[in-house]
Amino acid sequence: MAEVAKVELGGKAFEFPVVIGSENEKGIDITTLRQKTGYITLDPGYVNSGACSSSITFIDGDQGILRYRGIPIEVMAERSNFLETAFLLIYGDLPTAIELEKFTQRIKKHTMLHEDIKGFYDGFPRTAHPMSILAAVVCSLSAFYQHEKGDPSYLSELNAVRLMAKLPTIAAYAYKKSIGQPMIYPDNSRSYCENFLNMMFSLPAERYQIDPDFVDVLNLLLILHADHEQNCSTSTVRMVRSSGADIFASITAGICALWGPRHGGANQEVLEMLEQIKADGGDVKKYVELAKQKDSTFRLMGFGHRVYKNFDPRAKIIKAACDKVLKKFKGSDQLLDIAKQLEEAALKDQYFIDRKLYPNVDFYSGIIYRAMGIPVNAFTVMFALGRMPGWLAQARELDADPTNKIGRPRQIYTGKTKSEYTPIEKRG
Repeated sequence: MAEVAKVELGGKAFEFPVVIGSENEKGIDITTLRQKTGYITLDPGYVNSGACSSSITFIDGDQGILRYRGIPIEVMAERSNFLETAFLLIYGDLPTAIELEKFTQRIKKHTMLHEDIKGFYDGFPRTAHPMSILAAVVCSLSAFYQHEKGDPSYLSELNAVRLMAKLPTIAAYAYKKSIGQPMIYPDNSRSYCENFLNMMFSLPAERYQIDPDFVDVLNLLLILHADHEQNCSTSTVRMVRSSGADIFASITAGICALWGPRHGGANQEVLEMLEQIKADGGDVKKYVELAKQKDSTFRLMGFGHRVYKNFDPRAKIIKAACDKVLKKFKGSDQLLDIAKQLEEAALKDQYFIDRKLYPNVDFYSGIIYRAMGIPVNAFTVMFALGRMPGWLAQARELDADPTNKIGRPRQIYTGKTKSEYTPIEKRG
């Protein structure tokens, strides 16, 4: 007999089915709650509410588990590359060698931006935040690549490929604009990560030597950020997509949600914290003690995670790569040295051990991006580069869901009851 949840309201009993996921996750299906009872649920931040069923990503925060389409993140990080990971997320299965080569070549074919789009960059001030440029240019793509006729889902394969291909170019152009350097065209003879680094840091006047360690660690970071279940930006993509908006508008909404410091801006906050410690003489022990004081306003950024209550599996993976990068730059960057001291102090301090406040992926990614030469205000752009395949996969899954409805949360009204209109001449 199927399990049910029983609720008593107003002296009446109601039953609602229990839904069980493939990993034994359980939820109460309250689709008919309002219809049957006249009540709704109240769940600020939706921390206890499931907005959809999904087969893309599984997370067990208590056990520190993250899997893409059933494959552990540790396996993907060790054996895969970013484009293969993207294919897995978007299409549901690992590609054959032929499928991966075809997918890679299709992306390379679309790395260029329409020349008219380059003109947009002339209109942005040099001080514009890279995320504002990223959002504006991605949204404008719908004007250049309109929906193909006969595509009722509004998500063609071509537009998904275009977004994967063009986002690195859009991001690199934003950086070049901010420092007054000429934009570098994509080089399709290079890999996805090599191409991005070349567009970011090369110059027409001299040859740029790409550090292979940076290519490897960037590939790893993009894999680790590729999807993370129903977080703020992913839920935003789904919400906007549910209205029938095209994929460019939906992804733009996700980019804007990611921009927030409580979401994608966390690794930027890590570097700002390190700058604060550096400005105060680099006394790491002082700030570790401050973090433990209840009346202190100082917080250790990049430690702990809302979902992972034990450890962040992505952080365990990226730590080794971070150690390798820091070893290369040891003594040459005080900020990176402070980061290493902070990590070691926190990992050994019983206060943080008891509370399971381990360094998370944002702590390590911010340090690595700093070492690579990525400007701090572009850290969230890097997050968006990695998250693109997850957003596309989630939008694609929503389109295929026969129960897909426009997102329309309810509310509990707490304002004034029915009031009279007072003419303006009678108002105090």
